[in-house]
Amino acid sequence: MVTLAEEIAATAARLVVDEDLDYAGAKRKALRALGRQGARQSELPSNEQVEDEVREYLALFCADTQPAELRELRELALPWMQRLAEFRPHLAGAVWRGTATRRSAIVLDLYCDDTKSTEIALINLGLDYDVGSRPDGHGGGIDVLSLAQRSRVLGDWVTVHLVIRDHDDLRGALKPDARGRSWRGDLAALRRLLDTAPHPAPAP
Repeated sequence: MVTLAEEIAATAARLVVDEDLDYAGAKRKALRALGRQGARQSELPSNEQVEDEVREYLALFCADTQPAELRELRELALPWMQRLAEFRPHLAGAVWRGTATRRSAIVLDLYCDDTKSTEIALINLGLDYDVGSRPDGHGGGIDVLSLAQRSRVLGDWVTVHLVIRDHDDLRGALKPDARGRSWRGDLAALRRLLDTAPHPAPAP
């Protein structure tokens, strides 16, 4: 018998892949779609459970395109991390975890305390960006600088989000998930991923 958590996870996974929602947003939308807005927190799937369903969905419906799209996004992230090395960039989100598709944004967590120093760096590079924020989970907000980069391989624009985090938050940010996998990785870790991963066939 399928549990409510499994049903929510499966529905949320489709939303993550098809609409590029984050896990929290996908779970909320899945609850509405299933008519279960009153579900208790204990009935909801963990992010790891949703990610498992995302991987299954990708294997079933995107296996011919997703590996090449993921590699391209990781290769696009590499020079951004090199340019922004002074801010201790760490790749996060679907591009790091290996579940990204062409719809996914590149998310780089920067540990620098000061949004302005990052903005100055972008201005010095001659880059246009938008300023926004996202909830920090504690009632506040985290500054986010967003840019767009053209991908020749994907034939489309890719969004790059620079998430400005507190300089002292890095230690906690490197804690693994419940299965021992990291939620983000630094430049050296990304290079290892690219060096050890097989080169997938180009997406048709």
